[in-house]
Amino acid sequence: MQPKLHAYLGRVHVVRSEVKAACVGGTKDHIHIACTLSRTMTISKLMEEIKKSSSAWVKKQDAGLDSFTWQAGYGAFSLGQSQLMDLINYIDNQHKHHQKKTFKEELRALLLKYDVKYDDQYLWD
Repeated sequence: MQPKLHAYLGRVHVVRSEVKAACVGGTKDHIHIACTLSRTMTISKLMEEIKKSSSAWVKKQDAGLDSFTWQAGYGAFSLGQSQLMDLINYIDNQHKHHQKKTFKEELRALLLKYDVKYDDQYLWD
């Protein structure tokens, strides 16, 4: 289902939100979306729309997924245009990348690297 979900997020939903998706990918426990926001779209509104519409889409794909929900939180990071190709490469290689480090390990390391204060109890549902 991952390739279909990634395609849905990139082509259908993100485009409808006036957001340009450069790349969508991920693994069984998280999704990455590299995109540019329109001047009127906030990150929180985009995430609300993505979670709402894609959750409904997932539930229609298989009766066994009728209780599917996304976790409550999300992470959002900005970068410069010159870093976009590195990000796309990173997203495209998620399965390989997470053979070495789990998503949780990676997120904690990223937050520590950039001195982002967090409480571990609020990172995971």
